[in-house]
Amino acid sequence: MTMNACLWWMDRDPLAQRDASHLAWTTSNRVALELATFSLRDFSREEDGTPALICAPYALHRALIADFARNHSVVEALQRGGVDRLFLTDWRSASSDMRYLAIDNYLADLNVAIDEIGPPLDLIGLCQGGWMSLLYATRFPEKVRRLVLVGAPVDVSVESELSDMVARAATGAFEAVVTSGGGLARGADLIGLWRSNPDMEIALQRSLGDDADAQGLRERFARWHADTLDLPGEFYLETVEKIFRENRLANGRFVALGRELRLARLTAPVFLLAGSSDEIVPQAQALATASLLGTPPALIAREIVESTHLGLFMGARTLSTAWPRIAKWLSSEELAKMAPRAASA
Repeated sequence: MTMNACLWWMDRDPLAQRDASHLAWTTSNRVALELATFSLRDFSREEDGTPALICAPYALHRALIADFARNHSVVEALQRGGVDRLFLTDWRSASSDMRYLAIDNYLADLNVAIDEIGPPLDLIGLCQGGWMSLLYATRFPEKVRRLVLVGAPVDVSVESELSDMVARAATGAFEAVVTSGGGLARGADLIGLWRSNPDMEIALQRSLGDDADAQGLRERFARWHADTLDLPGEFYLETVEKIFRENRLANGRFVALGRELRLARLTAPVFLLAGSSDEIVPQAQALATASLLGTPPALIAREIVESTHLGLFMGARTLSTAWPRIAKWLSSEELAKMAPRAASA
């Protein structure tokens, strides 16, 4: 078994080769830990202080969505706001030997990474990474100090384009995606299900001229958008059924790593960020999570910004206004004082 594990790692491309075909990161970082499902990237500038982990979306696009370009980077915005110990989940595109990995496998690796960083930490979930973060925080509440959910679909009974699309699809449509992908849900197939490509200027919340910098940004966005992730078939089908068709996370029937999760038992402080023009996770759905939690109302922060879905993570305006407030909320000493009182009450 040990020899098989060694051979599995030897068969994979070296890290430098694997990264060479992808866009470079905007912010300096190092790989702190290599796991089967993701690389843990360390953007830290200090060794002391409460760590924060960005749980990037594991859907369609790579984790560079959180560090796309200067003035279009969640990592950069948090660092400017004083978050000096910062990590990120750089999810791997699934290979054929990963086709049977399920949500539990990803949660287990996330748990290993968080133990490596050193809990308790602040967990920042972006879109799909939001419901993954919520699963984790509910399963391991003692390891999460504060939770930020950005454009995160949780209660899919609240109408959205994505949940409606899943509900309308024929029963075997998703199984067919996996079958045609050889046991994987191919990113190139999944991205084809959307109506059109995103408008770059709307996503980045800026007008682009004809200068060299603007042209470089256009090319970078096009390459990022085309570089899709493949998902394990098991993970994909489990997400479709349990999260979107059966709404198990919201109704308290989701079992993660052997334990049924009840969101009402989660009492950690939570910050919910929603986009008023979010076409994937409408603001009503993003904010509905608050009513499911056991977190006292005084410890729940909500903010709605003028933004599409991608604009929440890439938009210059959102990153210069809302994200500094998130960074300030993460470091709030007043919140630290309120939490024990609110929990006891």
